Amino acid sequence: MNITPGTGATRFQVRSLHPALGAEFRGVDFNGPVDEEAAAAIHAAWMEHLVLVFPDQPVTDDWHVEVTRCFGEAEVFHQDILKSTTVREIFRVSNTDETGTIMPREHPTMQQLSSARTWHTDSSYRPVPAMGSLLHGIEVSRTGGQTCFSNMYAVWEALPEAWKDRIRGRRARHDFEMLSRITGARKPTEAERAAMPPVWQPMVRRHPVTGRTSLYISPIYNDRIEGMEDEDAVEFIGELAEFASQERFVYCHRWETDDIVMWDNRCTMHRVTPHDPGERRVMHRTTIVGDGPVLAA
Repeated sequence: MNITPGTGATRFQVRSLHPALGAEFRGVDFNGPVDEEAAAAIHAAWMEHLVLVFPDQPVTDDWHVEVTRCFGEAEVFHQDILKSTTVREIFRVSNTDETGTIMPREHPTMQQLSSARTWHTDSSYRPVPAMGSLLHGIEVSRTGGQTCFSNMYAVWEALPEAWKDRIRGRRARHDFEMLSRITGARKPTEAERAAMPPVWQPMVRRHPVTGRTSLYISPIYNDRIEGMEDEDAVEFIGELAEFASQERFVYCHRWETDDIVMWDNRCTMHRVTPHDPGERRVMHRTTIVGDGPVLAA
């Protein structure tokens, strides 16, 4: 990795972006191997700020994956619909196909991606959910398309006690097929359904590194809560998501070309704001495989 001259505190610059979460991290170039000192500094800042922004990182997909591997194994998406055909670890959060053509709204890929406008956390439908994600802004939107992040540590701390009492000790179901119910996208195939059956996750989790407690929900996948009627459960998940949307908890990132944004899926939710569907938006994501099952708090 090419680093700005100096060592220790002068080697990297970290600037907070919002009181709740988010920081800009400078002093690294991801177009090369990441050394141990850089990886350690990034990880420490990540644990403190939950979301890191790395400006001006014009990386190839291959280097994007290599950077991801500094922090864990890179996940391979279980569907072909959004997966790159050239670098299998790349998840294409884009309104263009791989020939560069803008896809119409009714295209199955666009229907599925529309769910990203709802709060969620990546891969929560896996028995071992994702640890983190890194998103590269290759062609960014000027008509919207911001990515907003909510600090779920702070959300849990601020929840009314009556709501906490409804949540403690309970699990929510995370079902990948919920996407098709809320967006009208195609239903998973039998093979996809068999690969990702619904899982139950604790609604209050303890972070394996920081030890802190957070609310753990993923509204695009949650369709049930233990001990509740299904309709009541979905309504309550919606109320929790609305609570988590308050400005005091949320940092919204306005993308610049070749930003890389890295976030912790164990203690955040995120969503994208609407943008003109006729404007090109090409974003490539990697996802860091989880470090173990969700720890109930």
